[in-house]
Amino acid sequence: MASLKQALLQLDGYTTTHALDQPCDSPTFRTPYANSEWSTFFAEVSKGLDTTSSPRDYPGISSADFNKTIDHTLLKVEAKGEQIDELCSEARTAVFATVCVRPGFVARAVSNLKGSDVLVASVVGFHEGTYDLEEKMRDSKQSLDAGAHELDIVLNYPALQKGDYSAIFNELATLRLQAPPPVLLKLIFESSQLTDAQITAACTLAAAAEFDYVKTSTGFKGHGATVGHVQLMAACCDKLAAVVEKEDASGKRKMKVKASGGVRTLDDAIKMLQAGASRLGTSAGVWIAKEAGERAEEVGKNGNALAPPDDNTSGRPGLQTRLYTDY
Repeated sequence: MASLKQALLQLDGYTTTHALDQPCDSPTFRTPYANSEWSTFFAEVSKGLDTTSSPRDYPGISSADFNKTIDHTLLKVEAKGEQIDELCSEARTAVFATVCVRPGFVARAVSNLKGSDVLVASVVGFHEGTYDLEEKMRDSKQSLDAGAHELDIVLNYPALQKGDYSAIFNELATLRLQAPPPVLLKLIFESSQLTDAQITAACTLAAAAEFDYVKTSTGFKGHGATVGHVQLMAACCDKLAAVVEKEDASGKRKMKVKASGGVRTLDDAIKMLQAGASRLGTSAGVWIAKEAGERAEEVGKNGNALAPPDDNTSGRPGLQTRLYTDY
């Protein structure tokens, strides 16, 4: 009888020996597990899942590591090259983890960030996730050829809702083969459209396909990240890592969580980090970092870690500007 551990390890060692160079129109890896078997695996992950743990540790707001939780993001269809230049300049100054842009802007971002510690992330199948495999692989190849270090790939969540689990895994595994480590892969769920059981299923499929992160949302459909969804995703990552712990004592296979959509303020950021996120997808990174600096200064003055700055919206741009959107 198939086990969850076997399912999670089915790609073990395969990605380094069967890497793909070109897009293809059908999966090159096919799971031996039927949809019904995947359903059994999901039920095992769900059983006894603890989503009520205490707030998790996160980098102090006065530390450089705090800014490294932020993926500085601009994914609007109407984005201009000059805005990408500005995005990269801001990320270089603040030393964010990445800038996240569409495939057509990756080369420009890489050029802008040359010599800095800021990496470049791109999106694949954005934002609906229902594009066919060949098109997703073209996005991936274009981004990787241009120098992207990380790929945020949109889950085909309508297929998940229909229960086409094997097909989803085959697609994700093939995308992993096209982009083996050290490329980081993040799977975007569109969590507002999914039940808790479906989120658990998506986490399990992502882990089996050796993705590095699971991500809440695109910012283009429904509500963005919620504390409850981030807690659930983090708990799933913990449980899935524990299943393969003996085969991976280093913990390198443990997925992390990226919260995206609606993260607009320092308090939003802290809530998501405490819930279990390790990365934050936001276009308000500059303003979150500004609030963090002001909050840290205030704490230094009065010793009250909960005290916000006197005016944490001072200088914040209006709602219609690039810097104050979810995407």
